Amino acid sequence: MKERILLFYPPGPLFQRGEDRCQQNVDDGSAQAMRACNDLGYAAAVLLKKDYVVKLRDYQTEKATEEDLFRDMEEFKPDMIMLSITNTTIFDDIAISNRLKEAFGPIVVLKGALFYDPEEAMLDLLDLSQIDYMIGGEVDFAIDKIADYALRHEGDIKAVHSILYKDADGKIQRNQFHIWDEDLDGQPFPARELMNNKLYTRPDTDEPMATIATSRGCPSNCIFCLSPEISGKRVRFRSPQNVLDEMTECYEKHGIKTFFFKADTFTIKADWVEELCNLIIASPLYGKIAFTANSRVNPLKRETIFLMKKAGCFLVAFGFESGSDETLKLARKGATVAQNYQAMKWCREAGLPVWGYFVIGFPWETKKHIMKTKKLIFDLSPDFIEITIALPFYGTKLYDMCKENNLLAQSVLGSDFFHSSMTGTKYLTVEELTKLRRNMLLQFYLRPTYILKKMKECVRQPKVFLNYVKYGIKLVVNLFRH
Repeated sequence: MKERILLFYPPGPLFQRGEDRCQQNVDDGSAQAMRACNDLGYAAAVLLKKDYVVKLRDYQTEKATEEDLFRDMEEFKPDMIMLSITNTTIFDDIAISNRLKEAFGPIVVLKGALFYDPEEAMLDLLDLSQIDYMIGGEVDFAIDKIADYALRHEGDIKAVHSILYKDADGKIQRNQFHIWDEDLDGQPFPARELMNNKLYTRPDTDEPMATIATSRGCPSNCIFCLSPEISGKRVRFRSPQNVLDEMTECYEKHGIKTFFFKADTFTIKADWVEELCNLIIASPLYGKIAFTANSRVNPLKRETIFLMKKAGCFLVAFGFESGSDETLKLARKGATVAQNYQAMKWCREAGLPVWGYFVIGFPWETKKHIMKTKKLIFDLSPDFIEITIALPFYGTKLYDMCKENNLLAQSVLGSDFFHSSMTGTKYLTVEELTKLRRNMLLQFYLRPTYILKKMKECVRQPKVFLNYVKYGIKLVVNLFRH
């Protein structure tokens, strides 16, 4: 009889559980949309290749309940379960996995950035008594090997990189971290036939939007980001043809025409972007698909922006972060305020809309630093923005800095960008930061010029206008709720 495995996001608030880099709180953000559960999709794909029976459900995005989860456990009877966790939801995630273990007795696997070479002191905060395996690295290079070992008694569990596991005595062992697999083209595409693709949509049009991971790793040194730690500082690229093949499969088999290119920085290698864009332009997909991607303002070429626009890019997102060169330098962003302005200028010239991400509340920041960021926001006037309060993830230099300066109010577990674990900066309380964030967002989005501009853009798209209204109401409610 074939072994059965359930992969899921547990019921509860919406979080970007597949995003080890930021694990964004979608419910409390200004205009975030839930991205596809690619981590579960990749896990399913490699398990299907090994002839396991797999069920995949994203309970949180479906707005399903714990009762739905328990019903699936009773009916599907999995031998193993794997759930994707976040730093914020970890206590609730463990609680639900413990209840499932006690009721049904499956092998329990947790997957999440929290388990990437973690401090023993952090593990001591968690009740891991019912947990068997913890994946801290890339799930598609680990989950099938764990299943083979746990369910089929095949392979060597000590050879699986970037995981924690219980030995025969119940003691947690850790395997080697900081080793990354190279053959990304050799991995199967996420098992989208098991995913409810209609759950993951483009925010303005509500069209299904597939997430496609184009590369892994980041050479940057930003003090607040986990990516170089988890995915390595050397960028591992998929071939442009392999990416186009996945797009074609999405289009032909699943009817998906909109894509989010997931990469720590999509434009870091201009030649690679040029090759992909030219492949799209020369393919039958040209003119039928649209895509969005994250980028950095440095490195970036004007020609890259124009070619992306021609190939179908409808929005590019930049981590501008700050309007203070001092903050950008201390945060090791590897960019300048002048480059922020330059990137926006090129996008305006290309007619490419921009989403801007900004961060306030670094340990050294005064109100003067934040007012420079506010000036940058209004000078650039991106089409959409998000402002977050600096969050010190375990494993980042920002965490070490906050710890050294006694700026941690509590454990970083259970906190997120909108519910900070910090007491504030050296000069501003977290309450003052929260108020500054709220005022900046309200002043930006409630400008009459901004509202009129968006209304003009939606003259022929009433559905888009209604979505803007929906997100606007959500923004205001969230800002005054916190």
